[in-house]
Amino acid sequence: MVLILGVTASGKGRLAFGLAKSVGAEIISIDSMKVYRRMDVGTAKPPKEARAALKYHLIDVVEPSDSFSVGAFLELAYKAIEQIKSRKKPIIAVGGTALYIKALLYGLFEGPGTNEQIRAELRARAQAEGLAQLHRELTKIDPVAADRISPNDSKRIIRALEVYKTTGKPISSLQKQFNAKKPVHDWTIVGLRREKTDANNRINRRVKKMIAAGLVDEVRSLLAEEKPLSPQARCAIGYAEIIDYLSGQIGLENATELIKKNTRRLAKNQRTWFKTFKNVHWLDIEPEEPPEKILDRTKTLLSGLFT
Repeated sequence: MVLILGVTASGKGRLAFGLAKSVGAEIISIDSMKVYRRMDVGTAKPPKEARAALKYHLIDVVEPSDSFSVGAFLELAYKAIEQIKSRKKPIIAVGGTALYIKALLYGLFEGPGTNEQIRAELRARAQAEGLAQLHRELTKIDPVAADRISPNDSKRIIRALEVYKTTGKPISSLQKQFNAKKPVHDWTIVGLRREKTDANNRINRRVKKMIAAGLVDEVRSLLAEEKPLSPQARCAIGYAEIIDYLSGQIGLENATELIKKNTRRLAKNQRTWFKTFKNVHWLDIEPEEPPEKILDRTKTLLSGLFT
């Protein structure tokens, strides 16, 4: 059981495919947006050719109008693990959604129970004052959590503030206690690490390719569907900015630059999360290093695992 992680656009998807093909493995996607059907370009799903060649799990499992949670992910992931094991095949998990990776490694962090009154008050404040104000408030009381949570992630911002108001303790301190647990499954973790400038350049190039590949038309088509996009799908990076463009709020060039900026911020948050993960075998990748060499280095690292 190998888990490959890395920031967005680091090359982990291509590595997972190459490794899975060479050892006859099946792939589990750990991505909160690749679960949505017809959200293909903006989520950088594996090419159709790759998905025809290998068995992928947890891609295209829900409609864009549906909500999706870490609990739902974990339930499907555990089912996939058991199915793959029953076929006696190796498992390659790959992704960059840190919260889902942590859940896959250690189980679900529940935290204290919900307080509907506090939650309702926070939702009302988000509507009246704006989500940015709540994120600033979270930065003051729990800078660690605020650094990990996107300023656009209303659900997690509200939950973090709710936990603090309920317990008087930052959610990050409670999660730190949870992190001491032993992993649920026996994963070997490989991390791809690139120099920040290289990572940012790759992000910028990927966004440019997404626009050229028809991201605007994809979003336009999704908005035309009978059922509206779920709040989670609407706020996805790449989709939120193009929705603003299609509604006339910003131009396409500004939307494209915002996608780049927000994706770079996501990568920063991922790096922060990944620093907390234990027992990661990091591979430092050179800017122009060929995928074949990265695969060979990974095989060397994992030498003997599949024998």
